[in-house]
Amino acid sequence: MNLQSLFQDFNPSKFVVHCCLFTFTILFCLRLDGYIDWPYWVVFVPLWIWKSIATLGAIVGAIIWCRFPHYRVEGDSYSHFKAMLISLSLHLILLMFELLACDRLTSGRHLWVLVFIPLIFGSAASVGACVWAVKHDRSFELELFCAVNALQFVFLPLKLDELVSWSWEVVFVPLWIVLCLSLVAVLYSIIFSVILLRTPEVSAQQKKSAFYSAIGNCATVIPVLVFQVLLADKLDKDLDWPFIAVAGPLLVALFTLILLSFNAKGGNKWWFGIRKNFSQFLLGVLPCLQEYGNISYHTESGQTVPLDSTNLHLEEFEKYDKKSKISTY
Repeated sequence: MNLQSLFQDFNPSKFVVHCCLFTFTILFCLRLDGYIDWPYWVVFVPLWIWKSIATLGAIVGAIIWCRFPHYRVEGDSYSHFKAMLISLSLHLILLMFELLACDRLTSGRHLWVLVFIPLIFGSAASVGACVWAVKHDRSFELELFCAVNALQFVFLPLKLDELVSWSWEVVFVPLWIVLCLSLVAVLYSIIFSVILLRTPEVSAQQKKSAFYSAIGNCATVIPVLVFQVLLADKLDKDLDWPFIAVAGPLLVALFTLILLSFNAKGGNKWWFGIRKNFSQFLLGVLPCLQEYGNISYHTESGQTVPLDSTNLHLEEFEKYDKKSKISTY
């Protein structure tokens, strides 16, 4: 087993984000259904953990950036560092929204319009962040999510404060549009993967990557669409399911994203100032993992067997050696 090959495409940032969202979704639905009576400040703990890790990672990265100026000339360190600062600013905006939302759910002393102001501001700022990311060939999933949902962040507080009498199906129109565009992208990825699978000139690795990408897109977009339909019916009181059941498709999508984070690649190398891929950093900090993972021997048939199973097959190897000696004589 080679741990470096196992973690070479692992994206720890996406893994942390999706795990926190998965846990928060379960706790929030259980709280809404009345299965648990925890304070909302406790229910939001997974989100606090996410923002704490992001903030701490950016602070450590900034300290290393200032203390070791010679690291700045390594590759595209400047773009990585700027991308980290942009991401940190969006995380702080989300944190402000979460604090206001948690206080609103607990005390009810604010209008939802005031609670959503940070998100609306963050959506406007995310447009510029997306443009910068495209120019510098950086990933911008969080920025894109905030930018395309700007109108949705306006409709939601208006409905929650009962300033409009629209049904929830109408309130979610901006999200319907985004999901329809996502379905078009999913259809395109499926067609593209089929074309690659039937093209002999394409390498097996490219075919495999396109196939997994199509499956991942289907396993995330379609469950989110189903969740959105169920949620609209639930809020319009056309569906009598508990929230945890309504959120089932969303949990499936989040769990799929957690699995896909092991093959997501990318990631900013300046979080916590590691300046390298996560696999290289992990094996550099804990070299014993590489030594343990590579301990194995090969049998005559070419099969790799772990060293710790040697005692279990010792008698078989002794018999094999005796037969080999007899045949030699």
